[in-house]
Amino acid sequence: MNKYYSITELTREFGVSTRTLRFYEDEGLIHPERRGRTRLFRQADRRLIGEILRGRRIGFTIAEIREIIQVYKEPPGELGQLKLLMKRVDEKRDDLRQKRKDIDDTLAELDAIEETCLGRLAEIGVTT
Repeated sequence: MNKYYSITELTREFGVSTRTLRFYEDEGLIHPERRGRTRLFRQADRRLIGEILRGRRIGFTIAEIREIIQVYKEPPGELGQLKLLMKRVDEKRDDLRQKRKDIDDTLAELDAIEETCLGRLAEIGVTT
């Protein structure tokens, strides 16, 4: 028996709006069946929604998610998808490490500026 999920069930389960699910459909990421104006989501759509949201949480763009999904549907299939996903994970990790370095550098600069200001304030006799 095919289990279908309504848009309401999935919005509650995943904590997203109906607009979000319609957007993913418009972007071609999910393909619910249509019965009139009603969308019926299959288990595969439900699984994809979970993966899309996971990808978004870690910073993948819709285009990157689409690419990863598309690779699965074409040869070499899952193998190609896994290799692409590993590549994208490495890129995202490198990007985050660079951002962390940039933040650490900025914090160190702010600390230096604050120390300079405190030193100057002490020189002119102002206490904080």
